[in-house]
Amino acid sequence: MYKNYLNIAMLGHKRIPSREGGIEIVVEELSTRIVQQGNSVTCFNRRGHHIGGKEFDGQNLKEYKGIKLRSVLTINRKGCAAVTSSISAALQSGFGKFDVVHFHAEGSCAMLWLPKLFGKRCVATIHGIDWQREKWKGGFGSKYIKFGEKIAAKYADEIIVLSKSIQNYFNDVYKRKTHFIPNGVNRPKLLEPCLLRKQYGLEKNGYILYLGRLVPEKGEHYLIKAFKNIQTDKKLVIAGGSSDSNKYIEKLKQLAVGDERIIFTGFVQGRMLEELYSNAYIYVLPSDLEGMPLSLLEAMSYGNCCVVSDIAECTEVIEDKGVVFKKGDIQDLQEKLEILCNNGSIVQKYKSITSDFICEKYSWDRAVEKTLDLYRR
Repeated sequence: MYKNYLNIAMLGHKRIPSREGGIEIVVEELSTRIVQQGNSVTCFNRRGHHIGGKEFDGQNLKEYKGIKLRSVLTINRKGCAAVTSSISAALQSGFGKFDVVHFHAEGSCAMLWLPKLFGKRCVATIHGIDWQREKWKGGFGSKYIKFGEKIAAKYADEIIVLSKSIQNYFNDVYKRKTHFIPNGVNRPKLLEPCLLRKQYGLEKNGYILYLGRLVPEKGEHYLIKAFKNIQTDKKLVIAGGSSDSNKYIEKLKQLAVGDERIIFTGFVQGRMLEELYSNAYIYVLPSDLEGMPLSLLEAMSYGNCCVVSDIAECTEVIEDKGVVFKKGDIQDLQEKLEILCNNGSIVQKYKSITSDFICEKYSWDRAVEKTLDLYRR
């Protein structure tokens, strides 16, 4: 018989409430709904500064929307913050009176064995094959994250994956059964470009948008190079903050030198983020590597025409409801953008179908129902 009430620990994210990355959005969306169903959720937040800068740090909250928040020991140096915070969170969850400890991301899973020693039921969500990310390649970080992947494959009671390609990876490499539970998306309210007009002089349908972390595997450099060769009055907006990637951001800004149409907004959230999604002409996600791109789900939920690279994690989401280009192929991306910039009817065709399609396909309530089922097995 199912236990009606569960006491759950969540760890592996940076902090909630926050939009520092997709993991933080997932943890918040799941946790708020799980609490609404009468369960208890404690989220172990990292200490330290927000990736968007000190102005986004916010208050050190103890509770948020019914979720209990605990700040854990964190050494704020590159490569140390995730490791130290996950060790501290794993120890606290092991000693705590939790029924389930839910690990998010491969790196945090290196500590999954700790609460297992205390008899806790441990669930891991693999958001992406993180050791392949550019910032970890060839160093200790990559080895540590891959160790976490192996620990999850061996010791997790249940593993959740966000894409079919990652499910195939775990089956091929580890012969490990996983559960495909994709993220959800909320149907948003469209906003007029009030802040955009005031701060950047942008109007509805006047710009191409990229919104996400500024890191090499997201492929923003492809987008800038392709856009610079297009004859259009539309702007290119690059919205997002650093994730240990300041050198890459400087490279992007150097690429953009000489083209006043390219705008860097830095990290955005709240009304500005909603206006950017609401008024874009095209949304572009040129990634080489993804887990499950929440920014793509969000962009489609706002009814955007989306252009994505042909990696499985993007094409699984978009199906035939958007435009696809060959990964890393700047010329192909340029040609697709030129066609769309010169043919508003094609853009409008996609805009008319994407919101209903994505909001019906991806549901947070379904994700919570399936996740709670795994908790209770």
